[in-house]
Amino acid sequence: MTLRRSLPVWLALLTSAWLLWSGLYTPLLLGLGVVSCAITLYLAHRMRLLDELNLQRILLRLPAYWLWLAGEVVRSSLEVARIVLDPRLPASPTLVRLKDLPEDAIGQAILGNSIILTPGTLTLDLQGDELLAHSLTRSGADALAAGEFSRRVKRLTDS
Repeated sequence: MTLRRSLPVWLALLTSAWLLWSGLYTPLLLGLGVVSCAITLYLAHRMRLLDELNLQRILLRLPAYWLWLAGEVVRSSLEVARIVLDPRLPASPTLVRLKDLPEDAIGQAILGNSIILTPGTLTLDLQGDELLAHSLTRSGADALAAGEFSRRVKRLTDS
């Protein structure tokens, strides 16, 4: 699928995701959501970010990635709730440097955003071939260092 033919598909995908995650359906917000998705798509096109992606392959792999990420969000939420509810508050804040990153900018952005979506973790910095993340617990940092997030993102964006 050529890039020009895939632009409406990308717009529909972005708008659908926005609608799903926003939960706000007033006419003004619907219009602003569509406009913001269109501007985002225009900028991504101008930056040539979409040239390197295989849209069909990503669309096929996206549901499995979302399911896996949802499972990680639930697992992390339960872990953070357990820590917060424990009177001893057994948190062990830890920084971890990830070096096995996706090579493309899109993959790195997806990785950083996926880490931020999981409770108890935060992406702090991305420079060159290294991502710095903060985790509420040592076990969470070890899980990030194990590379499952990076491996899943690479599989999602790999052509």
